This record gives sequence, C-alpha cells and structure tokens, in this order.
Amino acid sequence: MSDLTLDDLADVRAGDKGDTLILAVLPRDAEAYAFLERALTPEVVARHFAVTEAVVRTDLPHLPALVFRVPSVLAGGVTGYSGLDGHGKTLGYHLLMLRLERTL
Repeated sequence: MSDLTLDDLADVRAGDKGDTLILAVLPRDAEAYAFLERALTPEVVARHFAVTEAVVRTDLPHLPALVFRVPSVLAGGVTGYSGLDGHGKTLGYHLLMLRLERTL
C-alpha cells in the first residue's frame, strides 16, 4: 500500500453558496478519477472537515470532476463572516492535504 494525498492526484477549486462550501475535485487523469470515485466518498470528506451534516457529492465523469457540497463550514458565509476566508478558498487546500491509502 502506498500513502498519498489528494494533491498527488487532483486539483481543487473552491467556492461558496452562503454558509455552504462547494469543492470541485479535478483528477489529473482517468486512473485518478476511477480511484477517487471509489475512495473520496462524501463520508470521507465530512470526516475531514469535521461536519455532522450530510456532505453531497455530484459525479461529473465527462469533465472529469467530483463536486462536493459541504454544509455549515463557512461561519455564516461571505457577508456573515468577519474572517479573511468567507469564500472558503483555503479550505480547498485543506482538502488537498487529505491522506489516502492506495493499493499498488
């Protein structure tokens, strides 16, 4: 088994809709997409962000991309958050640091 991070396999774009973080995971090739389709479940993402509400994943195989809707992580959203990252851009980097196990 080989330990790797999501950053080894994909890029991430982040955005927001109110208090909800939207993360598009863009695998770098077909092999990475197939692996992430199995390994990067909504439950794995929810654990990584320590959220108790359901994370929703939308698969877009023709892009290819996996899009996650992570609720209640933006502390009120852009207009309700006094911090520097109301859009959740640094949270995209946080997802890239997710460690994954991969069988060689």
